[in-house]
Parts: sequence; C-alpha cells; structure tokens
Amino acid sequence: MPVKIDTATYLISAPSVELCPESTLPEYAFIGRSNVGKSSLVNMLTGNSRLAKTSATPGKTMMINYFLINGRWHLVDLPGYGFAKRSKKEQEKFQQMISGYVLHRQQMTCLFVLVDSRHEPQRIDLDFIQWLGENEVPFALVFTKGDKLGKTKLGANVAAYLRALSEQWEELPPHFVTSSVTRAGRDELLDYIQQINASL
Repeated sequence: MPVKIDTATYLISAPSVELCPESTLPEYAFIGRSNVGKSSLVNMLTGNSRLAKTSATPGKTMMINYFLINGRWHLVDLPGYGFAKRSKKEQEKFQQMISGYVLHRQQMTCLFVLVDSRHEPQRIDLDFIQWLGENEVPFALVFTKGDKLGKTKLGANVAAYLRALSEQWEELPPHFVTSSVTRAGRDELLDYIQQINASL
C-alpha cells in the first residue's frame, strides 16, 4: 500500500546546523544543484503544492528548511549547490552551511541527491557524490524531471549516470526516477523512507 502523508508542516528555517531544532526524529534531507526541481519534488512528495517555495530563479532556498511529516520524521530542504549567481562570500557561506549539516547533523538518516535527468553526468554532481562517499554519508540518488524525456532517452541518461558513478564506486547507491508533474517515483521514494524508519 502506498505511503500516505497525512500532515506536512513547516517548522523552521535555520541559517546553520547549530540552530537546527533539537529533536530525536530521523531526518531525510534533499539537496541538488540550483534549479534541479527540489522544491517541486518536496511539494509533490508531501502532496502540498505550497509547502516549499518554488521559483523560476535558481538558488532561492537559502536556509536549512524543516518540515514535520506525519509527526514522525523531518523532511529537510537544503540550499542548492552550484550557487546560481552568488558572490564568493555567499558561496562559502552556503558551503559551510551544507557541509556543517551533512557531516555533523546526527539525526540526518539519508541525504537524497537530486540530479536533472535531462543532462549528461555533470562534474559538479559527481564531485559532490564523491565527497559524500569519502565522508561515509548515507545517500540515495533522485533523478528529477523524468517527464521531460521519452522513456528510451530517460533510461539511457540514467544508465549513463550510473556508469559514470561505477567508475569510482563498487556498489551504487539506491536511485529513483521522479517527476513532480506526473508524480512518478513518489511511492517508491516514500516507501524507501518508510523502510528505513521501520528499521531504526
């Protein structure tokens, strides 16, 4: 039976990991390059089109945004990396915010790394994934915007990505193909979260 989200409530936006809420609940964080469709995915997963702010301007998420799901776990919307049109000082600030949360937030149970399924493997994504591996951060891949391509091209792009990763990785992370338009991948991703929660 598909996982049901009954309640999704915005809690807080924290400017650093030190100011994240005190909680023992598991956290599932979402991150990706600017304009990868992160806020749209968060809204699609929770069934609330206004939960996370979406924008045509890349790089709108500027804090660590917390949402409480079914009173049982936190969905965390992180700033995008790649930092669209940001000054060097701002880029460094985001870098510290992201690495502070990803490396030091004990409640973070899994990091979902979003990549745009329309593009070839991007160096910035591959480097970020490599950094996660080196730091033993648990993560899964989420291919977004799956509705923008035909089935064959979509499959080829995902396969190319996994091939690029397998050059460095013996074991590939779990991956999901999603669309915030058709809701593809929603049940699989939420089911994965539920499985992890059940094992904690």
